[in-house]
Amino acid sequence: MSTLAFPGQQVGDFTITAISDGYLNAGLDFLSNIDTVEASRMQREAGQKELTAVHINCYVVHGAGRTILVDGGAGGFKQWGGQLKRNLSLAGMDPATIDTILLTHAHPDHVGGLMNAAGEAAFPNAELVVHQQELAFWQDDGNLARASERARGNFLIARQVFDSYRDKLRTIAEGDVLPGISAVPLPGHTDGHTGYLLESRDQGVLVWGDIVHFPHIQIKRPDVSIAFDQNPSLAATTRSRLLERVSADGILIAGMHLGVPGFARIKRTTGEYGLHYETDA
Repeated sequence: MSTLAFPGQQVGDFTITAISDGYLNAGLDFLSNIDTVEASRMQREAGQKELTAVHINCYVVHGAGRTILVDGGAGGFKQWGGQLKRNLSLAGMDPATIDTILLTHAHPDHVGGLMNAAGEAAFPNAELVVHQQELAFWQDDGNLARASERARGNFLIARQVFDSYRDKLRTIAEGDVLPGISAVPLPGHTDGHTGYLLESRDQGVLVWGDIVHFPHIQIKRPDVSIAFDQNPSLAATTRSRLLERVSADGILIAGMHLGVPGFARIKRTTGEYGLHYETDA
């Protein structure tokens, strides 16, 4: 077992660990409802040295008799990320022990690491769990035909991943997924974008997927969407409603682009939401 520390939280009987896959870069001009000068200022004021760097987190959950991976990182797609397998090893975790993969959505920076170089399942013993609307969207030939050249590659990767896990693929809608874990539909970023709420012994954590890509901008300014959103207006509405809920209830948050610390709470003061990273439990 490695002595390297990875951000982690104990949530009742669940242990959840943030495992970094590395970074991708997205220009601040990908953001809508904000100009790049203002976006740059907000990044600098938040202490971000690399203004366009977007961190990629995956999460490993131990509990309920399971070893669960939430999302698989980019796997080196477009030179994005690709550090998940190495960091799992450094954290003393064997990919062969992962028996469940909960997918927030099928963008390449979330599924690229679920395949190996040969296009086969990188986690051969795992069941892949995905929202039924997410699977239907990427499998729809009409959606593929309408896609831009850039987006077409995303379809091919998503389909390849689904095919590589075809014998262990389970679709869900909302509600209970596993004991103590429920699916929370969070539409807008993609059709079937899904969060996962873990609850145990009166404690909880919500893995909210891609509610934000630039947390220091989009939490203060939930109206700011990104070009990766399939439905930017709906994504902004979902983000605003969720920020209101998690700040009011004090829910612990985990997010794929929340930053290296991996866990945070959202607090509202003077009408503005703020990001407060949670130290390890």
